[in-house]
Amino acid sequence: MTPFAALHHRPGRPLLLPNAWDHASAAALAAEGFTAIGTTSLGVAAAAGLPDGTAATREETLRLARGLGRGGFLLSVDVESGFSDDPEEVASLAVELARAGVVGINLEDGRADGTLGPVAVHAAKVAAVKAAVPEMFVNARTDTYWTGQADPGPETARRLDAYQRAGADGVFVPGLATPGAIAELAGRLTAPLNVLWSPEGPGLAELADLGVARVSLGSLLYRAALGAAVDAARAVRTGAPVGPVPGYAQVQALGER
Repeated sequence: MTPFAALHHRPGRPLLLPNAWDHASAAALAAEGFTAIGTTSLGVAAAAGLPDGTAATREETLRLARGLGRGGFLLSVDVESGFSDDPEEVASLAVELARAGVVGINLEDGRADGTLGPVAVHAAKVAAVKAAVPEMFVNARTDTYWTGQADPGPETARRLDAYQRAGADGVFVPGLATPGAIAELAGRLTAPLNVLWSPEGPGLAELADLGVARVSLGSLLYRAALGAAVDAARAVRTGAPVGPVPGYAQVQALGER
């Protein structure tokens, strides 16, 4: 078991994974004591002026991974659906990421149009990555709770069963936020369960009690940073006080690789 995988097997202590979008955000999180950091595909895409979830940011994702992969923390990268429906191409991407120092990837079955990719195709991607880079932690994500289904439970279970059989090290169900549904799913899985933190959902302590192994922040920090920037500009314009912000020297230090 790799050090990153081990963080998913601590009963009652889920891994809280914050998600960065550039060097400074990752460095700031590492300085705060987070030993494992993910990336956010929305943040990477939006920062580059590209749409998320459309396989448009393969090069931007690789560039960021190469810059962060030796940063002194465990790095997991959000690769959308692998930027391809060819399992071998997805496996080749995983090899490049591993060479950059990446220890985990988040691989989703959702499509830009709101539908889900075929189960067999996504399972083949998982299997191909594990065959090419056995030590890579593959977090297989299903977007069943974001498709508007009245009862996504059965389809979620069917997909996660297939992804576990394909070799997924963990499974991720964003949008799953009801305590009862979380506990039921965590109890039937063999792989660690990852959920997306939600202000309307259970807190970290309750998620731990429900059996969750990993809690991701997704694009939350990127969106919060955008909101804070606009709030600061608005405050200056209106003469309102600007809240505490990092100093120049503090941010300059984050740029020291």
